[in-house]
Amino acid sequence: MTTSDDITSGPNQPDPNPPDANARQDGTLRAVAAIGSPHRHGRRRRFANWCEHHRWSAISSLQRLATRPLGSLLTIALMGLALALPLAFFLLLGNVHKLGEALGQNQAVSVFLQSELGMQQVQLLATQLGARPEVAAVRIRTPQQGMDELAGMQGFSGALDMLDHNPLPYVLQLQPRVGVSADTMTQLITDVRAMRGVDMVQDAGTWRQRLDALLGVGNRVVLILASLLALAALLVVGNTVRVDIASRAEEISILLLIGASAAFVRRPYVYAGAWYGLLGGALAALLAVGIEWSLAEPVRQLSHAYAGKLQVQSLPLWILLGVPVATAALGWLAARLVSARQLRRVQ
Repeated sequence: MTTSDDITSGPNQPDPNPPDANARQDGTLRAVAAIGSPHRHGRRRRFANWCEHHRWSAISSLQRLATRPLGSLLTIALMGLALALPLAFFLLLGNVHKLGEALGQNQAVSVFLQSELGMQQVQLLATQLGARPEVAAVRIRTPQQGMDELAGMQGFSGALDMLDHNPLPYVLQLQPRVGVSADTMTQLITDVRAMRGVDMVQDAGTWRQRLDALLGVGNRVVLILASLLALAALLVVGNTVRVDIASRAEEISILLLIGASAAFVRRPYVYAGAWYGLLGGALAALLAVGIEWSLAEPVRQLSHAYAGKLQVQSLPLWILLGVPVATAALGWLAARLVSARQLRRVQ
């Protein structure tokens, strides 16, 4: 029957007070015999042994990482730095998107009318434009409202007092409906420019369309970068596990000769890969939070310059928690693939 001593004396368990080689080999043989002899136990006992070996593999692999602190830290730091880059770019793109919303969330179109038009003609044009299906609302800005806005700006009050009349025209501000396509907006602007009484049309949404296009390219670049760096992390874990298996080839050969299954032998290495991924992902999340914290004061000053309209976007909690889980899965996959290949070579 398997005892706790049989399990904890496995081949990968570091021992602060190691016995001599013969005693350690004897403990390894007992552990293999206990796990690998299904005829000696019932189904429930075999399942208990399987769970016990998983527990032992997880603990022993973590302890083995601690016995090589420098190498383990270098591997974890490399993974953390690589995975922190796409998180930083994702944070940057999110805040650029917020900045675009603060500067102008819609594609508002300003229609400057000819100065000789009166209020009745302006209202007629506003009614015609408001009846178009792509226009959600039309707002009329009078010349006096424009003059008051200029008077509130620094440096204009003295110059405006020298004018003997108000030279500003009426302005119609068109608010497009949500979801209007760029082609529809282009056609709307063309039609408005051809209307009688229109002096100039200013499309305030053009820059926003360009910004959205740039953000789309940026999101695609971040996705590609994240995929490449995730592949790099997978290769780093795989190479680390490969070197570890190669350094213990003789011990693995003995385990296979006495009847240990391939799953039994590779399980500690698979858990080691998962630990590398988990710790590397946690470091990446901490670095991303550090970057966000270091930018908090400059972004606060920028928000103050825009009268508090700019709301800083932080990385969502589900991303910060999901990155370590995802990288642990990547590490497990890399270790699983590499350990299976290495064991076939040993066999």
